[in-house]
Amino acid sequence: MNQLNPRPSSSATLNPQTQKKPMSHVHRSSSENPRSKTGDTKTPASDSSSEKHNKKKDKMGDGSASTNNYKMFKFFNRKFKISELSPPPDVKDIFSKFAAGADVMSPDQFCTFLIEHQNEKVSLADAKHILHEFLLRRRHTMKPKKDEKDKKDCKDDKENKTAGEHGVTLEEFFNFLFEDEFNGPIKPEVHHDMTAPLSHYFIYTGHNSYLTGNQLSSDCSDVPIIKALERGVKVIELDLWPTSSKDDVQVYHGRTLTAPVTLVKCLKSIKEHAFVKSPYPVVITFEDHLTTKLRVKVAELVIQIFGDILYYPKPEDPMTEFISPEALKYRIVISTKPPVVGEGNDNDSSEESETSDSDKETESKTAVDIKPIQSEAPEYAELITIHAGKPRGGLKEALEVGEKVRRLSLSEQKLENAAEDHGADIVRFTQRNILRIYPKGTRVTSSNYKPHVGWMHGAQMVAFNMQGRDKLLELMHGMFSANGGCGYLKKPGLLIHKGPNNEVFDPKRTLRVTKTLKVKVYMGNGWHLDFSRTHFDTFSPPDFYTKVYIVGVPADCAKHKTEIIDDEWIPVWDEEFTFGMTVPELAVLRIEVREYDRSDKDDFGGQTCLPVSELKAGIRSVPLYDHKGQKYTSVRLLMRFQFESNLAPA
Repeated sequence: MNQLNPRPSSSATLNPQTQKKPMSHVHRSSSENPRSKTGDTKTPASDSSSEKHNKKKDKMGDGSASTNNYKMFKFFNRKFKISELSPPPDVKDIFSKFAAGADVMSPDQFCTFLIEHQNEKVSLADAKHILHEFLLRRRHTMKPKKDEKDKKDCKDDKENKTAGEHGVTLEEFFNFLFEDEFNGPIKPEVHHDMTAPLSHYFIYTGHNSYLTGNQLSSDCSDVPIIKALERGVKVIELDLWPTSSKDDVQVYHGRTLTAPVTLVKCLKSIKEHAFVKSPYPVVITFEDHLTTKLRVKVAELVIQIFGDILYYPKPEDPMTEFISPEALKYRIVISTKPPVVGEGNDNDSSEESETSDSDKETESKTAVDIKPIQSEAPEYAELITIHAGKPRGGLKEALEVGEKVRRLSLSEQKLENAAEDHGADIVRFTQRNILRIYPKGTRVTSSNYKPHVGWMHGAQMVAFNMQGRDKLLELMHGMFSANGGCGYLKKPGLLIHKGPNNEVFDPKRTLRVTKTLKVKVYMGNGWHLDFSRTHFDTFSPPDFYTKVYIVGVPADCAKHKTEIIDDEWIPVWDEEFTFGMTVPELAVLRIEVREYDRSDKDDFGGQTCLPVSELKAGIRSVPLYDHKGQKYTSVRLLMRFQFESNLAPA
């Protein structure tokens, strides 16, 4: 039995003719068979009077604990006391250690804690500032009643100026650890080297960025483009098609029932929101289905709308290496297939249209005869920075590394097939060139695929449908929360560097474990503030458990889950799990809280995906998100992360 937190009290007011024993509060393995939850109905969290009452108190539980009443079959009431937060033994021990047994941890001792236990690089002045800001924020969330406000104003002014000068108590220290704003799980700033060529980065990439829903009949709009850019996506895809009158350009998913949006509207929205999340470049990929005349019009629109922020190479630039994200700050870059002599004015230049084997054979024979255009829409061709094209001949030929850098697109299926026999060739190609992977055509519901197949082969642009809600999309969002969420992640060295004999990394090679991650799940809090009391269960408080996964290269994938804690809004697990990893740079830690329901699918209680390479050691506050990626106001976990290197010392 876990004794970290007092168990909630339960009492029942019975009908004289009815007697029922209150349900016991026990830890239960998630594989056990608990009581059924018949009659479970969901209530919107925002409309709950209980929630409004709870939110008036400090969300860390400093106010008196609330009592929730649950009616069962109209015969009796069950009362459950919401437990107050109390520090786990580990937190008490750490406080005692760094406070040298005293009741208050001084600023100097707090600084030592941050450096030695949390592995933070801070000065004493930094530690004092953190303490001051935290205590100031905490006092502001515990506002006095209106009739007491005037009496406290003078005292508050003095206390605000001296907040943190005398250190923190155990209660304040525990509250600090639970505040993700001050003690979050990952590094919040850009810290990767941003001066390498674009080909050395994974880039946050959208697929059919204009679609609001499915691939066949949803509306096209600039709204999903704006949302993607605000999230940090840095590659926006637009399918360009002529209008019915053939005199203008619109954006939609061709040969479907999707309703179009104008190109002008999309381009203006991109300009307005391109750098909201970070200053690094936005790449617009055109799927071009236009005539030469309309390509000229597109060139004019692009120049007119983007002006000086549009980057394109000079004619004399040999393009033997891509420019860096640092050099392209606050710039827009165009990527598409240049029109070529011999295609004809009205030919489709889309990369995603599939070709048969016979087509590939024909292309292989004629590829050497096709040259860049000299007179057809030169204005359009000159604006292209990242040249793209369909594979010519077989895949082996398409992956050949030439003098000039370029972009190649493959469907998820073609990548998987290519990886069977050409894994090392793909890695070699992506060391200088850019590889874009896109979803197979049968994903009409805008679902997604496993991104790690692309990443472990060095593919920079793993294009995802951003408008849906699935676990793979959550994984993608989590991966790109790294490096300050700027949309660019430096690829691991093993995908960039060559060996002494010019050999490259082979994704099929079995690697040894290089790093071990220990994850301890202490407890969770905040559901009683963000959800109504009957959201999870009509008759009792929820029964939470936590699932912890590593998602990465196949050898690293693993999952564990905690016990179920019955009838508790503030569950305490205090369980630790160990993960060994061969390529930690590509690993993502997925954390998901579920509420056990025997009679139906377990209810969702929040999730987050954290890039392992960005995890901060020590005890951390981990905020949880809903399926749409929106952060809950109060729900978070208290966890500990510890790393051990498995590499032999040099």
